[in-house]
Amino acid sequence: MSMKTIQITNDLYDYLLSVSLRESAILRELREETATMPRANMQISPEQGQFMALLIELLGAQKTLEVGVFTGYSALWTALALPSAGRLVACDINPDWTAVAQRYWQRAGVANKIDLRLGPAIETLDQLIEGGEAGTFDFAFIDAKKEEYEDYYQRSLELLRPGGLIAVDNVLRNGRVIDPSFTDEDTGAIRAFNLARLEDERVTLSMVPIADGLTLARKR
Repeated sequence: MSMKTIQITNDLYDYLLSVSLRESAILRELREETATMPRANMQISPEQGQFMALLIELLGAQKTLEVGVFTGYSALWTALALPSAGRLVACDINPDWTAVAQRYWQRAGVANKIDLRLGPAIETLDQLIEGGEAGTFDFAFIDAKKEEYEDYYQRSLELLRPGGLIAVDNVLRNGRVIDPSFTDEDTGAIRAFNLARLEDERVTLSMVPIADGLTLARKR
């Protein structure tokens, strides 16, 4: 038995999926189409999507937020987990990527749950706050420009209700966070974000080593 998280080999990863993944046909189709596109590595893994859907169900979430949509795979997991009256505000800047997302949302019958906002996410989040929606969201997922993570987080935390949850993607940066040879702006931003969360007394915290690392922060 191991006293720390075990290394996941390719064979063990395949086993994990084979005995636990419940990915619907429409989700699989979207994931497989996205895999053929440039920048396909921006898509979250299927087990992470399923994990976030479970968190949404555990929260009893009705109102959720996503910063960074890409082709809509994570948003589709979220929308499918929401009740019929649930709402997802999805923020992105790319109409081509989100056109793929909208096609699948329509096919899955969840487009009515998703409010897609095209434009800089910080502006969208500020508009939500100014519109009186602070303290009304149950869940937020952040997966967009790494150098803006802190800005997304602060605004998302304001929009969250007490007891609501923020999930932040790519916090291990494929191991680059511990490699001093990586001095790029994105990796530096993730390092700073991770350190800041350790001292953030407004939340309870867990960094989960799923996919590329997922930080969970529950608003107190």
